[in-house]
Amino acid sequence: MDKKHNTITFHAPDLSTRQELPVAGGAVKAGFPSPADDFLDSPLDLNRELVHNPASTFFVRVSGDSMAGDGIGDGDLLVVDRSVEPYDGCIAVCYVDGEFTVKRVHLEKGCAWLMPSNPKYRPIRVDAENDFQIWGIVRHVIKTFK
Repeated sequence: MDKKHNTITFHAPDLSTRQELPVAGGAVKAGFPSPADDFLDSPLDLNRELVHNPASTFFVRVSGDSMAGDGIGDGDLLVVDRSVEPYDGCIAVCYVDGEFTVKRVHLEKGCAWLMPSNPKYRPIRVDAENDFQIWGIVRHVIKTFK
């Protein structure tokens, strides 16, 4: 197995508090600037927006760049849901032979391939010989800009 892969730190969501934040009305254009709207939409609570299954959701912080092609970079925070059934092509937090990694999962009869999206890394083949579990499916990526 390729030892150059992401490492992750697990965090449970704290749903005991509410943190509603104001949301500016309308969309933000990425082209030419336009006059700002003079109103705010109803408050937004990121827990309600991002955590749909609280009992099965956790956050992980990514270390590494093996998923850069999928927009997942070093320092990003992933919102992972364990209640979502794994499917071919999903991005998942996986446990392989004593280590955690985040990869795109391709399921085949008798094996699975954990696919990095950075060409610097090799795919990881897992089968019955490996200690392998899909811990959860990535539902959101919270980007960190440096």
